Formats: sequence, C-alpha cells, structure tokens
Amino acid sequence: MCEAAGLSQPRACRLAGLSLSTCRYSAQRPAADAQLSLRITELALERRRFGYRRIWQLLRREGLHVNHKRVYRIYHLNGLSVKRRRRRKGLATERLPLLRPDAPNLTWSMDFVMDALASGRRMKCLTCVDDFTKECLTITTAFGITGVQVTRILDSIALFRGYPATIRTDQGPEFTCRALDQWAFEHGVELRLI
Repeated sequence: MCEAAGLSQPRACRLAGLSLSTCRYSAQRPAADAQLSLRITELALERRRFGYRRIWQLLRREGLHVNHKRVYRIYHLNGLSVKRRRRRKGLATERLPLLRPDAPNLTWSMDFVMDALASGRRMKCLTCVDDFTKECLTITTAFGITGVQVTRILDSIALFRGYPATIRTDQGPEFTCRALDQWAFEHGVELRLI
C-alpha cells in the first residue's frame, strides 16, 4: 500500500486503522529457545510416548523452570506431537543388552503373571526377583494392580532390602505409568524397559 499510493508507513497505518507497531514489530525469540528446543527434542526422542506435559515435568526435574506454554509451543513447532498408538507389540525404547549384576540388590526384575480362578475371574500376580541371587522378593496377588499399588509394593520390599539401582520390566501399562516414573525418580532408581 505504501509503494502503490506513495504514502509513508505511519500515514498508511492511520488510514488502515492499524497500529504502527503491528507493521514494524517482528518477534525475535531469544537464543535460549534454541537450547531449550534442542533439549526438548532430545527428551522427546528418548521417550517417544511422552507428550509435552511430561517433557515439561522432566525439564522441571532437571532444574529448568520453563512455562508449560513455552514448552508446548516449541514441542509443536518441532513437529514432536505424539502419534496415535497402534495396538501391536513394539519397542518404545532402544534394546539394551541384559547385564548380569555383580552384587545382590543391584537389579530387580518385575513382571505380571495372569491366571484365572475356577469361577472364570482373572487375577494378576506381580512377581519381583533379585537378578543376582534369583531370590523371589514378592509375589503379590490381586484382581487388579495399578501403578500406584506397584510403588507401594516396592516400598514395602525396600523396607527390608533397600532400593535397587535398576528395575527391569516389560512395557506394560503398570510399569510405564507416571506414578512409577515419579517413584523411580524420587528414589534414584533407573527403570529399564525391555
């Protein structure tokens, strides 16, 4: 409009009813966004099933106090939105070799065993084994066990044994839930999904 009518920018903005700042202002994101963007991308590739809220939570754990709306904006600008899950057995993480522990109480393995009663009702058994001694630490039976209940069971084992360095599990919903992830972070336990 300025070149066609030969008007100055302020005059053209007044005639159009616009503020001059809308014409001249160009948003400049600070260089901190570049570093934050890199860290968000690293976390999203490391934990593919995490959305922006859980990435934001991990950043807060690392000491980066960032607004969740900023994380959302960068997360979506980088095209990192979580894809719809297809129901098939697949790997959410890279496969790591199974290492033998050097001492007791370093690595525990957990899994669920399903069974049915004579009435047809299904029940779950949570088994936890020390990988060095092959000692069964617990077999907890219930009709349904949630991630919160798994953390309570692990706390009851830790009263007598202490906390392990690593817990090896499959990728069941009870083991990939937020409650177990938070518990592992608070107690310094590494969750290794196989």
